[in-house]
Amino acid sequence: MMNSNRPLIVIPMGDPAGIGPEITVKALSKKEICGISRSVVTGDLGILEKAADICGIDTKFHVIGDPAEGIYEEGTIDVIDLHNIDPGQFCYGKVSAMCGRAAYEYIEKAIELAMAGKADAVATTTINKESLRAADVPYIGHTEIFGALTGTEEPLTMFELEDMRILFLSRHMSLRKACDYVTKEHIISCVRKGYRALQQLGIEDPRIGVAGLNPHCGEHGLFGDEEVREIIPAVEELQEEGYRVYGPVGADSVFWQARNGRYDCVLSLYHDQGHIASKTVDFNRTISITCGMPILRTSVDHGTAFDIAGKGIADEISLCEAVRKAVRYAPAFRRSRD
Repeated sequence: MMNSNRPLIVIPMGDPAGIGPEITVKALSKKEICGISRSVVTGDLGILEKAADICGIDTKFHVIGDPAEGIYEEGTIDVIDLHNIDPGQFCYGKVSAMCGRAAYEYIEKAIELAMAGKADAVATTTINKESLRAADVPYIGHTEIFGALTGTEEPLTMFELEDMRILFLSRHMSLRKACDYVTKEHIISCVRKGYRALQQLGIEDPRIGVAGLNPHCGEHGLFGDEEVREIIPAVEELQEEGYRVYGPVGADSVFWQARNGRYDCVLSLYHDQGHIASKTVDFNRTISITCGMPILRTSVDHGTAFDIAGKGIADEISLCEAVRKAVRYAPAFRRSRD
């Protein structure tokens, strides 16, 4: 019999027209994932059954109304069926208001369960921003949805690959605007929030390396003065406050150093700086964690892959990693909330 104390992870199956349902049934059919977690899916039963058939997976689906009713045994997938997809209108690989609305409702239900203390974490699959927009969902993506529905202002995004963690000063803004966003005030605020978030994950006194913005950190202002004007003053003030913060460290070195244990986390100063560093090492195993919220959320960090949806060839490894990270951090996160 499997350990009944395994963390309970709720998985919204994602946009039905994408690969989310396929990677969900694939991941939850793995003995290892069943052995470390109790997972419940919020989704549409018909789409999940179709995904299992496409992927050639022989599994049973157990429809429940509450996580307390789950079986959580290998060979069975527990599902809270929202029954919100019309088979006559459904099509793989297409932007759809119906699917955008459905994907939002799966997330909404998952957050509701976690906020009520009925789940230890949420591990999300994939959604499509165009489908959300077509459905008039007033949020551009996962982070914004989680922020709004948990009452969290400016949730932080953190990547994790193996033991390399990356916080992002900014996310979805142009590179020009992202450079302007690199200010002393923003860096100090982000590090303070990131420090608390890392503590929630069980890292008691984290070491944070701040990446440089310009080549060679600007060479003392020779080609770019953001380091001298904004980054160094921020690091010095944080150090005076007692934070173990270091930098700026050249962006061509700091991620390698973190991967080799010098830092517990790197502060990336813009979106692609950290994305490239982690995904070049291992695209599929790069996991996103949304920090600073009252609930724990991990996620795959790839898209809906409309071009291969419905073909049964999508790789579930990223969702497996997201579940593993949720299981890893759930006990410490729970203690931080008690």
